[in-house]
Amino acid sequence: MPYWPDPSCPSRPAAASVSILSDNTGVLQIDRQHFEDLVSQALDDIPVELLEQMDNVVVVVEDEPEDGELLGLYEGYALTDRGWEYGSVVTLPDQITVYRNPILRLCETQADVVREVTVTVVHEIAHHFGIDDDRLHELGWG
Repeated sequence: MPYWPDPSCPSRPAAASVSILSDNTGVLQIDRQHFEDLVSQALDDIPVELLEQMDNVVVVVEDEPEDGELLGLYEGYALTDRGWEYGSVVTLPDQITVYRNPILRLCETQADVVREVTVTVVHEIAHHFGIDDDRLHELGWG
């Protein structure tokens, strides 16, 4: 399921130090490696017990979504949708994609970037566990 930004998302202090510059359009610039480090940091902050329950899923960073201003996207079969037939079919891993440029266009500060990356990662992992957008909004992660 896609994730679009929601201004009511919980804020979180910056957990990683990243060099951020603004270009002449006012958009924050973070090189891909630093951004991938932020995604890794967000994954490291997920409780180990939860990560151990994830099955057949990969997390990647892309610069731009094909359509719209998505911040993240979960593609695959949520754990709650996997029936007995899932194990007998050879499938590619589910994929969580975090989109770098839309997040940078949305954010004004380093803390904003760290928060949006974290919220996006948590949001998409929640979809892997079968949590829908309505419930994520109720929980403040929408």
